Amino acid sequence: IINNALHFAVAGNHISAVDFLLHHKARVDIADKHGLTAIHLAAWSGNLEIMLMLIKAGADQKAKNQEGMNVLHFAAQNNGVRIVNYFIRDLHLMELNKPDEKGRKPFLLAAEMGHEEMIDELITLNLFTSEKDKEGNTALHLAAKNGHRDVLEILLQQWEDINELNQNCETPFYMAVEGGHEKCADLLLEAGSDINILNKVCRYTFLNNIILYIYKRHQTPLHLAADLGNVEIIETLLKAGCDFSMVDKQGKTALAVASRSNHALVVDMIIKAERYYIWKQHHCNDVSNINLSFKQDHNIQTKQFRASVWNLAYNWLKMREWVKLAQFWKFTNEQIKAIEEQWTGEKSYKEHGHRMFLIWLHGVLITGQNPIKHLYEDLISMGFQQLAGEQLL
Repeated sequence: IINNALHFAVAGNHISAVDFLLHHKARVDIADKHGLTAIHLAAWSGNLEIMLMLIKAGADQKAKNQEGMNVLHFAAQNNGVRIVNYFIRDLHLMELNKPDEKGRKPFLLAAEMGHEEMIDELITLNLFTSEKDKEGNTALHLAAKNGHRDVLEILLQQWEDINELNQNCETPFYMAVEGGHEKCADLLLEAGSDINILNKVCRYTFLNNIILYIYKRHQTPLHLAADLGNVEIIETLLKAGCDFSMVDKQGKTALAVASRSNHALVVDMIIKAERYYIWKQHHCNDVSNINLSFKQDHNIQTKQFRASVWNLAYNWLKMREWVKLAQFWKFTNEQIKAIEEQWTGEKSYKEHGHRMFLIWLHGVLITGQNPIKHLYEDLISMGFQQLAGEQLL
């Protein structure tokens, strides 16, 4: 009972109760069923005064729980900077800086939890490490996975290879995308992350001394973001210039994935980007002043024209006529199919035509052309005189 009471007193930061129990000969190294002792709880709570009382009473400073965690692990995991300073600066117990049963040193635990102050302190104490845990994750992977942008910023100042793969063949950038952490993805992208490294979730097994290399997935970050429908990350990736031709295990491009997942906005963004980069290849000297975005257009300057093409699409365009226009404007078969995939009913072709007009408008504005003149002339060329006349009204 006394030892259970000591655990509760330490965990609750009740200094007077801890003092009382220790003076009544409470045993300080009794562990619970998880291997936790009072000194671990003091490290977790970050209470240096209680920690000093336990050590004075003879607590084992190097005690580990069942997961191989010592006081340094617990302190790092819960931002106990004073505890870490005491054990490293005052007691010089550098041997506490060991991996736990998961292969994680205190530095990795601090990164995983997003403790900037602790990360800074561990770097100052020369306890920075780029070593991996047993799943192949570095501190960079763990911070990216959990969306800790400020910690990432600190780590990137120390890091050499930001495209390292864990055992699932995931880079830190991929993990940021997978977790939907746009700011982390942006930061890693700016630092030079390779957006086209394939994610190959793999597993090694041994059979008659042969390594079987099994692919479970085969995706780029663009595929994953398209599947999730995350517009912000899609925008970041598209601006960076992804390889749109890459396919997953099923042979699908990111556009096909977005289409299958019924993310109409993402489909339209990818098509805009595909058309833009084709144009850019032939006009590389004309793009320096473009304020590039592939998101939906809400610009006040284009509001009236957007209203005009809405009217054309919903009130004048007949079934399949939008496809003829799309082909005239060099939309690919895959792009047309991706637009058609979002079927909402018998009148879906009206919505499809409207989206096609807006995608076309995005490209015309980038090229600096007059959309009104361009649309009128193209409609006449296609034999749509009635539509051209309606567009002028």
